[in-house]
Amino acid sequence: MLELDSSRWAELVHAYGSADDIPDLLRALDDLPGGDGQSEPWHSLWSALAHQGDVYSASFAATPHVVRLLSTAPSSAPVDFFHFPAWIEICRQRNRTEIPFDLKRGYFEALGLLPELVAHASTREWDAEFLCVALAAITAAKGPADVAEAVLELTPAVSKDFLEWLSER
Repeated sequence: MLELDSSRWAELVHAYGSADDIPDLLRALDDLPGGDGQSEPWHSLWSALAHQGDVYSASFAATPHVVRLLSTAPSSAPVDFFHFPAWIEICRQRNRTEIPFDLKRGYFEALGLLPELVAHASTREWDAEFLCVALAAITAAKGPADVAEAVLELTPAVSKDFLEWLSER
């Protein structure tokens, strides 16, 4: 995992240029009691690292930090801690984005932890959003991105239409 104080961050990029601002955003997650993807620092992280479905070198450096924080309390972590790494992997696979060699190991090790972290979260209440995100996190870690993305979209509001479509197919 790339240390937050590494000068390498300035060499990495995100949607708006140099990723030298990402370590401070990741540090801000340490004190985050909750999140909704729209509050800070989540909004800035998503906007910079998964901008309109594109991912960047800094996306792969940031993901292990998000998963590390998630691993400290998966049963109470905000849904964004599961959603973010899943979405980064979905976008990476969809766009065939190359991961810088020095970031591959940390990135894939972090993804590999997601199924276990979802299992640790089994003691929490699972609403429909968390169910979709948790299943997508497992799928992103273990399978094809298109299935993980479909799982994200398969909310209770959509599932009935999906099942009707499937039966008519």
